[in-house]
Amino acid sequence: MPRLMSVTFTEQAVVERRKTVTRRKGWTFLKAGDRLTLCRKVMGRKPGEPLVRLAEVEVTMVSREPLRWLHGPGGRMELAFEGFPGMDPAEFIRRYFTEAQGMQPDDHVTRIEWRYLDGGDA
Repeated sequence: MPRLMSVTFTEQAVVERRKTVTRRKGWTFLKAGDRLTLCRKVMGRKPGEPLVRLAEVEVTMVSREPLRWLHGPGGRMELAFEGFPGMDPAEFIRRYFTEAQGMQPDDHVTRIEWRYLDGGDA
């Protein structure tokens, strides 16, 4: 059974099959070939709140990298793959890692890339 992954902030990008990458603080156990079920919200659901499954994906690449790499060449393209086209890398790091998780730009995260199993990706 595929592992569940929440994509709350990028739900629309998943529905539109534009999101193909995510960065996570943990998830170091993943490897290429693993399957994931992307969901609206996994943890923190209220009693009776349904689990909304958005897409089934297969992991194609997993790597560890410092957040600061998003400031380099290709950082804005990476954010488009993340589902945040046009967002400044510094804002992305601040909002989703520094403020939300207490991380710093030199901290390493797991970069997870996938393909949609329904053929919805380009």
